Amino acid sequence: MLILRAVLLDGLGQLLILGLMLWLPSLFDWTIGGSSLVGQGGWLIFSMLLYPLLGWLFGSYTVLSWRRVSLPVLLQRLLITAAVSVMVVAIARWLINPSDAVWLVYRRVQLLWMTALTGWVLMVRLALRRGLLFPDAPRLLLLANRDEIQTVLKVWRRIPHRQPLMPVNARGLQRRLDQPEQPLLVAISSSVRSDSAANPVLNRLEICDPRVVRSMSLLKFFELQQERLPPLLMGESTLTFDDLPWAATFSVQGQLKRMADLLVSATLLLLTFPFILTAALLIWIEDRGPVFYVQQRSGWLGRPFRVLKLRTMTVQPVDAPAQWTQPGDQRITVVGGWLRRLRLDELPQLLNVLNGDMSLIGPRPERPELEHDLELCIPHYRKRHWMRPGLSGWAQVCAPYASSIDDSDLKLSYDLYYLRHFSTWLDLVILFRTIKTVLKAGGR
Repeated sequence: MLILRAVLLDGLGQLLILGLMLWLPSLFDWTIGGSSLVGQGGWLIFSMLLYPLLGWLFGSYTVLSWRRVSLPVLLQRLLITAAVSVMVVAIARWLINPSDAVWLVYRRVQLLWMTALTGWVLMVRLALRRGLLFPDAPRLLLLANRDEIQTVLKVWRRIPHRQPLMPVNARGLQRRLDQPEQPLLVAISSSVRSDSAANPVLNRLEICDPRVVRSMSLLKFFELQQERLPPLLMGESTLTFDDLPWAATFSVQGQLKRMADLLVSATLLLLTFPFILTAALLIWIEDRGPVFYVQQRSGWLGRPFRVLKLRTMTVQPVDAPAQWTQPGDQRITVVGGWLRRLRLDELPQLLNVLNGDMSLIGPRPERPELEHDLELCIPHYRKRHWMRPGLSGWAQVCAPYASSIDDSDLKLSYDLYYLRHFSTWLDLVILFRTIKTVLKAGGR
């Protein structure tokens, strides 16, 4: 039923976008304003049936909230669906060779149509995933021991979520399985799985229809629902270096990432050089202090390196102890506040990217003196050093600025997720979200 509704919404989007293209005036021959649908019927039906068929084939309809699809994977599937749709129509046009009056098969029309449709479908899928369109979202249940429940709920509530996580015991879950009123998603702790007393309800879960009742480990539950890996719930063998996508001797994605680092950082340095000069001049005018700020940070495998930034705070004594930057920190200058909001203070770090100390996307580098306390308080903290630090990262676009150990714990959960799910598509999503933050002046 959900897939049928999604197909109907996709069809509605196709018609609305096509109607808009007909209504708009002709701009550089990219729209077909003033044209008519007369003679386009067969190709219109073919295109409208082709898109959902390809969407089903490439998995863009896997959007049930209990079978959550990550945003990078969803975007990848939608782009592939649109690209293949344009290619199939082009091949069909070459084989059939319709008359010039059939404008619907023009490559420029198909590209514009599919590009706009991809944006529409992406919004529909996100609305489906968040339960904004349909009321039959699954009930989230937690099957754990009494001692674990408060810990898990505390981790869960770190991120705002539309649906509450409801703790249940084995008997209560059994009653819900007897008469499920709505789809159920059950998160089960490892201690419950190892408890022989829970075997009856666990066996019952295995024979339930997975389209109605789905169960998974606590860590997988957080991975799918919140796109992070809470370190408190991870075992020592949950994430090893050999599990990482780039751990192999030769990684194509790793080579592409480094190539993109070099090309994009060099291009950005050339394009933003006037902004860096302007910012440097404003910093100097404000307090006549040094323009740049050099600081030691922890990099690949914890090796220290010196990071270069535009100075955004008042000049501090050399022996000043390291401390967290708090909201409304009095050390931040007026010019520095704007540079931080627009993240322009990070631009000189493109030089660190060029020399290999950093990457464009990765965990943010931290000061070694602060990391000592973080490693003592947060399990698995050093695993974030398994990748080069980045200018931006999954934690930067998903979590607030870290100003405490608790904030760092939250950001580490996103860094660990990025380590496990690193891909070119996820890097693109992070890049787009970073651009959005810059345009909204939403930096720290």
